[in-house]
Amino acid sequence: MSAITATEETQADGAYKMLVLVTMACACMLYALTLTIVNVALPQMQGAFSATTEEISWVVTLNVVATAVVTPLTGSLVAWVGQRRLLVICLLGFTLASLACAMATSLEAVLFFRILQGGFGAPVVPLSQAIVLQVWPKEEYGKANGYLGMSVVIGPAVGPSIGGWLAEEFGWRFVFLMIVPFSLLALAGVMRWIREGGKAALPRFDYLGFLLFSVAIVALQLVLDRGEREDWLQSGTIVTLVIVMCAAFAMFIANSACVERPFIRPSLLKNRNYVVGLFLVFVYGSVNFTPLVLLPQLLQAYRGYPDTLIGLVLAMRGVGMIIGFYAAARMGKLDPRIGLVLGTVAIGTSGWMMSLYDLNMDFWDLSWPSILQGIGCGLMWVPLSMVSFSTLDRALLPEASSLFHLIRNMGTSLYVAASVFLLVRMTKVRYAEMVEHVSPFDERLKFPEVIGGGAVQWLDSLGLIANEAWRQSALTGFTNCFWFYALTCFATLPVLVFVKIRKSD
Repeated sequence: MSAITATEETQADGAYKMLVLVTMACACMLYALTLTIVNVALPQMQGAFSATTEEISWVVTLNVVATAVVTPLTGSLVAWVGQRRLLVICLLGFTLASLACAMATSLEAVLFFRILQGGFGAPVVPLSQAIVLQVWPKEEYGKANGYLGMSVVIGPAVGPSIGGWLAEEFGWRFVFLMIVPFSLLALAGVMRWIREGGKAALPRFDYLGFLLFSVAIVALQLVLDRGEREDWLQSGTIVTLVIVMCAAFAMFIANSACVERPFIRPSLLKNRNYVVGLFLVFVYGSVNFTPLVLLPQLLQAYRGYPDTLIGLVLAMRGVGMIIGFYAAARMGKLDPRIGLVLGTVAIGTSGWMMSLYDLNMDFWDLSWPSILQGIGCGLMWVPLSMVSFSTLDRALLPEASSLFHLIRNMGTSLYVAASVFLLVRMTKVRYAEMVEHVSPFDERLKFPEVIGGGAVQWLDSLGLIANEAWRQSALTGFTNCFWFYALTCFATLPVLVFVKIRKSD
């Protein structure tokens, strides 16, 4: 009889673990979805509000800034109100902010509610990961992180295709309205299945540290997001932001060394695996989202693909992620370095394949690298989470997870900014080199197959030549970005030797 009771308890615990995992996965996917789904609606929003390109870009920028500021607060907020109550507050605020974005009648209102959406949504992903790791035993971290990670990265992968279809069929407001019912469903799951916990006597809060850190992060995000538009250090605004950022970071470090309980505890950085994990998640954030920024530009502007077909190409990446996460979950008991190596090599190889693109590639030429990249991202995420958190005390998980995801977001911002800078600069350089050789005295330009079919005079062909020179120069810029992408992955491999495989430090 006792054996039957024990079996029933085990089954109940197993069911509860899965219910918690499904609830947290839904919450994570919704938040991650909003990071990319709004991008496809920006042209419609720009027209609706009669905004400039500069003004409408703040719809994305301010959301990212709010997320970056609030994410490190997750650990302190859990200690203050408890994990269940915090999730309820965040999901309810996130839902109302999303609904308000859909109903907004001015750009200023959209910007305000996007800030609220980013602020309320910021703690969801790190807190969800911390709750899952608290509920699941350490020997099953691989499986739990596999399923949870699938929701975190598949949302941004499929978001553009869904958002593009909604925007084309129903208008930009439905991009935000779609989020509301699913957010309410996730909220109901939290209220039903998530238990209270994590609340503790909160030590004296480091308000100065939080203020300095927030100023530094906001300045950094603004530099990254606005730098290319403002011509980087040629702009007085960017120079001022850089000075503010450096001063705030320096004062934050000095403050952390002087207070008893700093905003970000230095004790977290004493764990070797966690420090290695922070570096690797920075790289992961760098390589995970960059193709979502570069590929749509390449395919739409220089290949003429419609939004729906671009969405299908990005969906292939989501298919690869499902395969990668499933394989990673099955490999949970193996040495995590195996998954890290396989995932990093797969992502790097996909970057090398993309660097071979030309302007005549077809759908399957685009799909195979995307699938391989998705597989690599899935294979890498699960062992990365295992390595980072397996040797940490469970009491530190909320704070450690918030810093972990902050570093991931910073990696994304930094790398996307670097890639866009490389793209623009190399396109201009290559175009300048090509047009140097365009001259009416060049004998090759007398042939119709060179100057364009149907053109018989030099002046008639000048526009065609300039357009083709720019297209080929842009392609060179994109391929250089993809080479940089591949090299980043392969250069990360030697860091894996610092991963320690043991149960405790």
